[in-house]
This record gives sequence, C-alpha cells and structure tokens, in this order.
Amino acid sequence: MHPEFDLETVDRLLGTTRAVRRRLDLQRAVPREVILDCLRLAQQAPSGTNRQGWRFLVVTDPRKRAGLAELYRRSFGPYLEARRAETQPGDATRERLLASASHLADHLAEVPVHVIPCIRARLPEKATNAAAAGLYGSIFPAVWSFQLALRSRGLGSVLTTLHLAYEREAAALLGIPDSVSQVGLVPVAYTTGGSFKPGPRQAFDEFVCWERWSDGG
Repeated sequence: MHPEFDLETVDRLLGTTRAVRRRLDLQRAVPREVILDCLRLAQQAPSGTNRQGWRFLVVTDPRKRAGLAELYRRSFGPYLEARRAETQPGDATRERLLASASHLADHLAEVPVHVIPCIRARLPEKATNAAAAGLYGSIFPAVWSFQLALRSRGLGSVLTTLHLAYEREAAALLGIPDSVSQVGLVPVAYTTGGSFKPGPRQAFDEFVCWERWSDGG
C-alpha cells in the first residue's frame, strides 16, 4: 500500500463512478464553489506536451441550458432509433440504458449545471488517427478528473457528445470562437437515491491481452 493514499477509498471512487443520467437531482442547487473546486483538481490532469489548452465553460443560465438541451434532443431522436433497431428483444440491460438515456434527453434543460469542456484547437479535414488521439487525449484526462472530483463530493455526471452534431449552433449560443473545439457536454447535479456500485463489464480476459492482440477466451 502506498503510504500517501487510502487505497480502499481510492479504489471505491474509481470503481463506482458511474455515468449518471436518471439519478441526477433536478431540484437541488449546486454551489458555484463546489464546481470550481472540482475544476481546480481537473486542471492538474496531464495534457499533450503540457500545453493545457483547455477551457471549461460552465453554463447555469436556464435559457442557455434550454438551448443546449434542444440541440441535444435533435441528435437524440435518430440516435435512439438506431440503438433500438440494434437491440435484441428481451435485452433488459440495453432497455434500461435506453430508458435512462431518454430520461436525460427529456430533462437535460432541468439539470442545474452544464459543463462544456473545450480545447483551443481544431482537427484538420481528413485528420489522421494520431492527430485525433493527440487532440482528444489532451483533454479527456481532465474531463475524467473533473467527474471523479464530482463523485467524491456527492455529485453525479455523464460525458455526452450528442450536441456536437450542432457544435456551431452551440458555439453561437455560448460565444465560443471557431478556433475552439467542444468535446462534450457534462450535465452535473447532486445525486438521488442510494449508493453506487461497480457496473457489469465484459469478462476480464476479454479486456486485457499481453504482448500481442487477442480476442480473449
């Protein structure tokens, strides 16, 4: 055990931080300082060549949240149809997930805080996989650090990307320059209900392979 950390607590944080949609408390206000504390921690995340080209835009204004929610719903309808078409009859797990996603789409405007992670760069047309990995890999660690910090304070979040189909409209709503890329929308609220637990995952031997590629089994 590392002397600096309580591994049981750290492991529980890492193992139970879920994508929260249905259990976001739409009635409880989130103090500004709580969001700022979590963002201070997120700012310590690594980035490519330590450029720190991030900008996290926090949206609490009801009109702007409603505008973002409308853009999200435009993408959500086709997304939901596609996911339902590929869902096998009787797949209860997938049905619960789609119901949870639908709940968020219906109530996104009511979630008290929307956070838009941005990075001061844009991918060129026909960008290589290496370029895309470098750009997004320079901000997603900060996004996940933010979500972990929220979880440790009793708040829930989920990284969404559906509004990005209308990124320019969102940029106009929020005054984001054309040179900046939005990488998602993170709804943030306190959570309702009981505790969270580790979620179902694929078999571990299908998740890890050593020395060369393997499909597991």
